[in-house]
Amino acid sequence: MLNEIGASKAGGAPLPIKATRGPASIRKPHKGDGVRVWQMIRQTPGLDDNSLYCNLLQCSHFASTCAIAESDDQILGWMSGYIPPHQQSTLFVWQICVSVAGQRQGLARKLIADVLTRQASSQIKHIECTITESNAASWALFRSIARKLDAPIAQRIHFARDSHFEHLHDSEFAVTIGPFHRESAARLTA
Repeated sequence: MLNEIGASKAGGAPLPIKATRGPASIRKPHKGDGVRVWQMIRQTPGLDDNSLYCNLLQCSHFASTCAIAESDDQILGWMSGYIPPHQQSTLFVWQICVSVAGQRQGLARKLIADVLTRQASSQIKHIECTITESNAASWALFRSIARKLDAPIAQRIHFARDSHFEHLHDSEFAVTIGPFHRESAARLTA
């Protein structure tokens, strides 16, 4: 779920990283961002590839529950999410990606905070995601979010390696944070 750009998926040379001059700003994506998001995800080791079409839909149809961090016209971070059917109080965080240039700024948390503090998210009281057992960065991120929100966190197997992935992917644990108070979402930016 959460990974950082540094080397190509093929294990080749590190990706070019442009130094940024200013602090990252976070905003809703627009469909013009789709291809850059798709390229960023494809170049990030450990992240599942989506189709370009999927990322275009996320940047347009699901823009209210997705966020981009950028500085100097460079995307430093991406968070895709959506509100699951019949769970209007839940933000499902699909994928988070932070570039090397965006590290050590708390961007993953800030991307989620940006979505949670939007007017369109006023009914959200829970965060959900899925994480593989070995993804230490995602576990650390979501445990830290639960602490900052002063909310309970629970986990259970959601997609099993044997029965859902036919041994092609590690099991994914469903992680649920909440309920939490909307006002506490501002603490995620600190």
